[in-house]
Amino acid sequence: MGILLWIIFGIIVGAIARWIVPGEGPGGILGDLIVGIIGAVIGGWIYGLFGHSGVTGFNIGSFICAIIGAVVLLWIVRAVAGRRTVA
Repeated sequence: MGILLWIIFGIIVGAIARWIVPGEGPGGILGDLIVGIIGAVIGGWIYGLFGHSGVTGFNIGSFICAIIGAVVLLWIVRAVAGRRTVA
């Protein structure tokens, strides 16, 4: 998939992941969308490690795989950012 499609796909997935994971991310909407793009790439990569095709385009399998990756990464980012305290 071309880089432009990865970005568009990641933005869509990031918006859905932002809706699924409660709370506000440290980077706001833009930060959540960037985490969605990165999460979609990581989700496709991990899915590929298990012998599947990973994120191959705009299809339901790729969509679910990318959402799972984005939700997990967004949850981790919010958990880590939520633990920080200002001294």
